[in-house]
Amino acid sequence: MSSHCTHVQTIREVTPGSRGCEECLRTGQRWLHLRICRTCGHVGCCDQSPGRHATAHFHHTGHQIIEGYDPPEGWGWCYVDEMMIDLPSQTPQLGPIPRYY
Repeated sequence: MSSHCTHVQTIREVTPGSRGCEECLRTGQRWLHLRICRTCGHVGCCDQSPGRHATAHFHHTGHQIIEGYDPPEGWGWCYVDEMMIDLPSQTPQLGPIPRYY
């Protein structure tokens, strides 16, 4: 693990893909917290949720940086460097997030 994130240059301003975990909304699963991909705007559930869709999105796409999204938390995480990072901005939500837990 490096002492600093080597992927901060991949952080983008994104538009959320949905108002909840995209996969959970399609399948009727529940989530605990949401994460948003700062490369493409995919919204997925956290690793404490049954689907772990944010991490699955990283494994499928290689998009390294997520943001704590529900509630807006303002922190970032790099999957590759396994570290918290400061984000240059916070992604605004599209509207109220439905609660599932």
